Amino acid sequence: MCSGTFFGKYREKLLLQLSVDFNCRPGDFLARESTVTYPALNEGRRSYSPGKPFLQMATLGNGAVIMADECLHEFLHRLVRDMDGHHLFELDSLAALNGELKKYGYRMAPTHHMFLPCRYVAAEARCRVEWLSERDITPFYGDPRFPNAIAYPEPCPVRPDRLAAVAMDGDRIMGMAGCSEDAPHWQQIGIDVLTAYRSRGIGACLVTLLKNRIIEMGDVPFYGTAAANIPSQNLAIRSGFRPAWVETEAVKL
Repeated sequence: MCSGTFFGKYREKLLLQLSVDFNCRPGDFLARESTVTYPALNEGRRSYSPGKPFLQMATLGNGAVIMADECLHEFLHRLVRDMDGHHLFELDSLAALNGELKKYGYRMAPTHHMFLPCRYVAAEARCRVEWLSERDITPFYGDPRFPNAIAYPEPCPVRPDRLAAVAMDGDRIMGMAGCSEDAPHWQQIGIDVLTAYRSRGIGACLVTLLKNRIIEMGDVPFYGTAAANIPSQNLAIRSGFRPAWVETEAVKL
C-alpha cells in the first residue's frame, strides 16, 4: 500500500521541478483552471530538445499548464476556456491542438504517463545483479538490446546516464535498468529485459533495486511510459511507484 507521506514528499519536489520546466508557479498545477505560459530556458529544467519549446503541457489531474510560443496563446485561451485540464489530453483536444500546430510546422507527440515513488519495496532476489557506474555504461551506447535503459547512441551531456543495474545469467545479460539525470538530482529510470527472460519478475526486480539506490543517494527516481503500455505501468506499480502526472509536447513535422 502506498504511503501518503512518502508520496507527498516527492510530489512537493515535483511541483517545484515542473514550475521550472514550465515557467510557472508550483501552485498552477493545483489550480482547477489551466494556465498558459511563455517558453523559457530556466536553469535546472528538464530538457529533451534543443532550444525553446514550441509547446509543452502537463497536468497532475487538475488544471493543465501549457507553455507555448506566443503565436499560440489566443488559440489556447479559447481552447482551455470552461475545460478541465485533464480533458486537454483526450483525443478531441489533441486533434484540435494538432490542427493548429500544423500551421506552424509542428505536430503533437505521444503523451507520457509519469510515475513517482510512493512506498519502499524490498527487491526479490531473482538473479545475480551487477552495478554499472557512469564509466562502465559507455560500452553499451548504441546497443540495440537496451533502447530504454540506455536510450542514446552516445553519451548525452544534457541527460547523462548515471547508474545501471544488470541482471546476469552466468556471463549473459538478462536485462538492464538504467537511469539518466534529466534535471539536477532527477533520475529517470528505463528498463529492458531480453525476450528469453521476460515474465520472470526480472524487470520489477531491477527497477526496484535502482529506485531504492537512487533514493539512498538522496535523488528523485521517476519513471515514464506510454499511455497504452499497461505492462510497463504495472511494472512501475509493483516497484513502488504510482501515477503522478501526464505530459506531452509539440515536435517538428
